[in-house]
Amino acid sequence: MKKFIPVLLFALLLNSCTTTKSVSSTVDIKKYISSITSDELKTHLTIVASDEMEGRETGSQGQKKAGQYMIRQYQKNNISFPKGATNYYQAVPAAYLNAQDNENLPDSENIWAFIEGSEHPEEIVVLSAHYDHIGISKGEIYNGADDDGSGTVGLLEIAQAFQIAKNEGNGPKRSILILHVTGEEHGLHGSRFYSENPLFPLKNTVADVNIDMIGRRDDLHKNTNDYIYLIGSDYLSTDLYKICEEVNKKYINTNLDYKFNDRKDPNRFYYRSDHYNFAKNGIPSVFLFSGVHEDYHQATDEVDKIEFDALTKRTQLAFAITWEIANREKRIVVDKDGK
Repeated sequence: MKKFIPVLLFALLLNSCTTTKSVSSTVDIKKYISSITSDELKTHLTIVASDEMEGRETGSQGQKKAGQYMIRQYQKNNISFPKGATNYYQAVPAAYLNAQDNENLPDSENIWAFIEGSEHPEEIVVLSAHYDHIGISKGEIYNGADDDGSGTVGLLEIAQAFQIAKNEGNGPKRSILILHVTGEEHGLHGSRFYSENPLFPLKNTVADVNIDMIGRRDDLHKNTNDYIYLIGSDYLSTDLYKICEEVNKKYINTNLDYKFNDRKDPNRFYYRSDHYNFAKNGIPSVFLFSGVHEDYHQATDEVDKIEFDALTKRTQLAFAITWEIANREKRIVVDKDGK
């Protein structure tokens, strides 16, 4: 997650007896939730947050290696790049990355994959996480296992779960854009680039579910990892807030902590991860986050400190939220101004 620099399940009631039922009301998604496993998350994270990836600094060869690994997983699962794209990359040029603060960053890429919707393919649900970290400093590799290796591998597992469902004839009604963004640590650059150069019109983007640091516990939860902070779910859409609450009660049953959802919270986490570049454009967004810890932005943020039971449960929650947004009968409504 970007360092802080102060700045600025139920489906809806049917409207008529002729309305087709939602996939979410007719399919038991528990089997797809259970396809998200600790073993697979650990396998992916052990590679994505390994020394070989050299801390995944924006535009570095290590980051590109991590991206290539992710793409191989999508290809293995027959998950294509989006329609309208020519490959799995959205190029983000160095000139853009260095426009605000010239940090001599090289060209980099967002990485995207796509599962087309069966009934409303033009409506897009974005699932986002950043895959960059802060590279090497003074000879030490900052592997960023939690920040944001945890979110990165979460996306791989969620995408696989959706594809399994699609293979069984239970594909999402709306399209899912899986978006691994670059440059988050330098100023949310990759998500900002996508929001300014969207592959799909922002007016057709239904929501963003963003995952950043979900593999550990913080000092406020020393005695349990059975929680997740939700940030922003109620800022723009009552529907989104209700979805998060209802799918958690129905499928996951973890503690939803809204401490950092307070607009007056001095940490300002709402503005510090990639969902913000969607939310500021009026797109309902929810940020899943387990808090900072002593290894945040340290070389000690390693895979052996990840609590995989918690990472699994939180990834499953993100899948369930995304599933309901994608499959409910009607598009979620923007009924708030975000302020």
